[in-house]
Amino acid sequence: MVPSTDLVGLERSPTTVSPQSFRWLIFGAAVFLISVPVFIQAPLVRTLPWLSLFSTVALLWGSQKLLQHPRTQLWGDLALGFTWTWLAGSLYWGWLRWEPFLHLPVEAIGLPFALWSIAQGRGKVGNFFYLGSLLGTVITDIYFYLVDLIPSWRALMAVGEEFAQPIFQSAIAQMQTPWGIAWAVGLATVLFVVSLVPLRSRQNHWWAFSGAVFSTLLVDGLFWLVASMA
Repeated sequence: MVPSTDLVGLERSPTTVSPQSFRWLIFGAAVFLISVPVFIQAPLVRTLPWLSLFSTVALLWGSQKLLQHPRTQLWGDLALGFTWTWLAGSLYWGWLRWEPFLHLPVEAIGLPFALWSIAQGRGKVGNFFYLGSLLGTVITDIYFYLVDLIPSWRALMAVGEEFAQPIFQSAIAQMQTPWGIAWAVGLATVLFVVSLVPLRSRQNHWWAFSGAVFSTLLVDGLFWLVASMA
């Protein structure tokens, strides 16, 4: 059973940390956890997919251990939400990455559990973090569909690195059209607003949600910058 951790983290946090500073710490942790799959899991899952998948067990065990102690309960909650994103990434990018239409269904693997837990008032920090991550993924995939990058996605997954450059350049050209730029700006604005509004709340779970959404904006912006400079 995962209790609500909205107040646990603040009640057990060091007295030198103000409630507002603690919420920013949650926000920063959420940003970090979204960045991990991009820079660590992505190369791992391509070379050692089974190791990435089995790492989910270690993450689940670690999150349960943290949940057992009042002082670390909030971080265990957040780690449990991260476990869902790691599991989905391992499954999709390890074995199903050739089919873009399976991306969102696999990423949503933890959605029923998250919604059920939220309805029960449990594990809000981790589950809202997961929902923020999933929302960011949905908006990113919408961009791929709108700019017609799905054929490039399939092609990149089917060829070796030595043949990827022409496909990548073609995708970049589509992104740099007025249509691609307009949708990038529009969807980035949506991500920014959605990540900004929850920061008005004093509840921990909204800051975890905000951090997850905002980090998606950062990661997507980084990829856009790299693509524009290529």
